[in-house]
Amino acid sequence: MSEKFVTGAEASPEIGLTMRTGFINTNYHDVGSGTPILFIHGSGPGVSAWANWRLVLPELKHKARAIAPDMAGFGYSEIDGELSFNLDMWLNQLTGLLDGLDLDRVSIVGNSFGGGIALHFASRYPDRVDKIVLMGSVGISFPLTPGLDRVWGYTPSLEEMRELISVFAYDKKIVTDDLIELRYKASVRGDVQERFSALFPAPRQRWIEALALDEAALKQLQHKVLLIHGKDDEVIPLEASKNIASLLPASRLVIIDQCGHWVQIEQTKKFMDELIAFFGLT
Repeated sequence: MSEKFVTGAEASPEIGLTMRTGFINTNYHDVGSGTPILFIHGSGPGVSAWANWRLVLPELKHKARAIAPDMAGFGYSEIDGELSFNLDMWLNQLTGLLDGLDLDRVSIVGNSFGGGIALHFASRYPDRVDKIVLMGSVGISFPLTPGLDRVWGYTPSLEEMRELISVFAYDKKIVTDDLIELRYKASVRGDVQERFSALFPAPRQRWIEALALDEAALKQLQHKVLLIHGKDDEVIPLEASKNIASLLPASRLVIIDQCGHWVQIEQTKKFMDELIAFFGLT
């Protein structure tokens, strides 16, 4: 069902286990025990589940079971053949992973693009979802921001990566040469950029709409939802989370001051405190 992804002694921490479902070999991390929580990453260039959640998983594994896959098209997950990237493919990837892990029901934490996937998963499979955390999430229609257009339109260079990380972060002190080089190398590894450029080609407003639920679908979601959003997010507008929260029957919005799109990185403790309280973890 699943096995270690063997790449030699110097394997990257981004590589965890692998599970094949259909035409997708999903690279995923499965740490801790107890309450199962599925973490779905965002859609930045060179992103992986580990890059997105590297500060969260080591802490959470002492309180819950955290499962964090590389979504198809990202990270170290691989696809056999010519599959088009779309919502159905990502939802099928997640159902296959959860079925393979014998998990009938999980809570979900979704970041940005991952939040939109989380909402669609809960809408399509409501009985498989307990609670939901959305962080800087898509999932509703809003005008394409210059920041998101830059993220999805990334072309590899060190300078482009520097500017992109500056868009993600409120605190520009974290935009170090080491971080820029690390993320740049991740964005040009193998066929990563070829896959990434195929995900959200221009015109890009259509991909926001593809990941959005209509108002009626959002109003039907009965799950408890915590929305977390950086007040200074330049990628996904705060108004998007406000609008989602206004439509969900059982939601709460937490706005983090002095924080951009990387809440889990810039404000890790605040993020973890909210997560632990919401899921009732001790």
